[in-house]
Amino acid sequence: MTPALGDIGKRILIGRKLRSTQLGETLLPKRIALPVFASDALSSVAYAPDEIFLTLSIAGLTAVAFSWKVAIVVAVVLLVVVLSYRQNVHAYPSGGGDYEVATVNLGPTAGLTVASALLVDYVLTVAVSISSAAQYAASAIPALEGRQAEVAVVAVLFLTTMNLRGVRESGTAFAIPTYVFMVTILGMAAWGFGRLLFGQLPQASSAGFDIAPEEQFTHGIGGLAMAFLVLRAFSSGCAALTGVEAISNGVPAFRKPKSKNAATTLLLLGTISIAMVISVVTLANVMKVRFAEDPAKQLIRDGVPVGEGYHQDPIIGQLAKGIFDHFSPGFYLVAAATGVILVLAANTAFNGFPVLGSILARDGFLPRQLHTRGDRLAFSNGIVILAGFAIVLIVAFNAEVTKLIQLYIVGVFVSFTISQTGMIRHWTRLLRSEQDPAKRRRMQRSRVINSVGLSFTGTVLIVVLLTKFLLGAYIAIIAMAVLFVMMRGIKRHYDAVGKQMAAEGDEQLMLPSRVHSIVLVSKLHKPTLRALAFAKAARPHTLEAVTVDVDRDESEALQAEWDRRAIPVPLKRLASPYREITRPIVQYVRDIRRQSPRDVVMVYIPEYVVGHWWEHILHNQSALRLKGRLLFTPGVMVTSVPYQLISSQAAEERQDRVERVAGQVRRGARKSSGDR
Repeated sequence: MTPALGDIGKRILIGRKLRSTQLGETLLPKRIALPVFASDALSSVAYAPDEIFLTLSIAGLTAVAFSWKVAIVVAVVLLVVVLSYRQNVHAYPSGGGDYEVATVNLGPTAGLTVASALLVDYVLTVAVSISSAAQYAASAIPALEGRQAEVAVVAVLFLTTMNLRGVRESGTAFAIPTYVFMVTILGMAAWGFGRLLFGQLPQASSAGFDIAPEEQFTHGIGGLAMAFLVLRAFSSGCAALTGVEAISNGVPAFRKPKSKNAATTLLLLGTISIAMVISVVTLANVMKVRFAEDPAKQLIRDGVPVGEGYHQDPIIGQLAKGIFDHFSPGFYLVAAATGVILVLAANTAFNGFPVLGSILARDGFLPRQLHTRGDRLAFSNGIVILAGFAIVLIVAFNAEVTKLIQLYIVGVFVSFTISQTGMIRHWTRLLRSEQDPAKRRRMQRSRVINSVGLSFTGTVLIVVLLTKFLLGAYIAIIAMAVLFVMMRGIKRHYDAVGKQMAAEGDEQLMLPSRVHSIVLVSKLHKPTLRALAFAKAARPHTLEAVTVDVDRDESEALQAEWDRRAIPVPLKRLASPYREITRPIVQYVRDIRRQSPRDVVMVYIPEYVVGHWWEHILHNQSALRLKGRLLFTPGVMVTSVPYQLISSQAAEERQDRVERVAGQVRRGARKSSGDR
């Protein structure tokens, strides 16, 4: 593909470039921010109730009766976390979110711990959501069975492309499906409760089944074991809380007033999510939904397991079939909206991960390229890295949600807990100096809210670690630790480089004693003559040409041509009995440095400038090796002297055409002759 076609394809995929001054145009109103940042939390309605029922079904039908109680506790925790994060967005609106809260109030170690946890959780959000959507797609389209991983990878690539187009563009594109999901789930719930009120609500298709407990619970379940199982169901149901923190990280993407709009969006998210979770679990209990981890063996009909031929629909699917038993389009709309929202749930991570990565890069904990905005003013490098890691996880776990879900939510509750601790210290510090009674009351109220949030999130974190550690959560913890160590190492490197480069005293005024210039010569041709001319123009103290005596006949011919032309620069021939080129030159330069340590050695290397990728293979290989060695030698400067071949001129003309095709003339990037 030629560069022109490549650029045209890029513009088709991600759109035209945006100027830095257009950043304000990408900011989000609340109606777009809600689907952008809330799709992850809202989508958990598609699997959080399933996880509660699935976990409790391990102990049989009796344990399932606890599902509504577990759902209420999950809803209470979600409400407390939402109220707590409303304090966060007002206190820290810069977009650092939990990372900034922890760093400012608890120190850089706590901040880096939060950042590691969030980055891992964002990757898992994409992997889990997309894999779940792929499973839904495979159950609806038999041809996709066994190809869930491929479907998931394609979905990740689609989301990556949409987000590379910019936050506003992706939000606008994904807003309608997210609102359709909210309307369909709440509409289904309202219709279901209406039918219940009039005594017309049917039972679920699985209501006639019994649930056989797994082998370890066949003789009953003790109080301690039951408590542990309920706690495990609660920790699985807390998947409904993932994504709440994304709004605190995305405050800069909101329109002004940013903090107020973000806080309002958080409240909307919490209200809608709680309403949907409670509605789904309540209807599932009223309609007597039966949902088991191993339905072929655990679901019993007339005393006999249903067998491998039975297909178990997700809880929302079973509810939709029953509630819309007289209106099949309603069922298909719910099923389609649920599958789409699971794909879009990953979009929350695509907005949170790049922003957090940018802030960490700004602070020196990640490569600085992550702080750079792309053509569409999105943090393109962060988006691509997130997609890459998510694809690795999807392929490694073959898009199996039951395996990936065990790694999930650990990171988000680590960040929740540390963030709430930081907010308590934040309010305590401000209260020491604040004298205004009204402001003190507001701060004290906020501190109480964050204290309650800390007690809830800390408890949930302990429960999650106890119930999920051996099931796979340890992998997420190891990933966090590796990321933490890696970011500390990057920070140390940047700090060390900064110290080495810092100007001290009068260093900037110090000049070398002399400049010893060397022009490398392989043949006597135009590139060599140009390099000699440039070197002479610099007026060094000493100037010489150097060639390596690899082939005696060629060296003699070069020397003869040199003398015939009477070039006023001495030609030095370096012996090379083993036909090496790089080693003799490097050794010669180092000898000069040892003899005159205060001198600077300037090495001029003639290089061809070519226009095709394959020409790079044919030219400049020795020059590249030499530069690589000489750049590590103190006191040695390397200057490439370019010589443009015809193909490079053609490449420049192609680039000019690319710029015109991209529309830069129409956008005013080039002025007309009358404007100059």
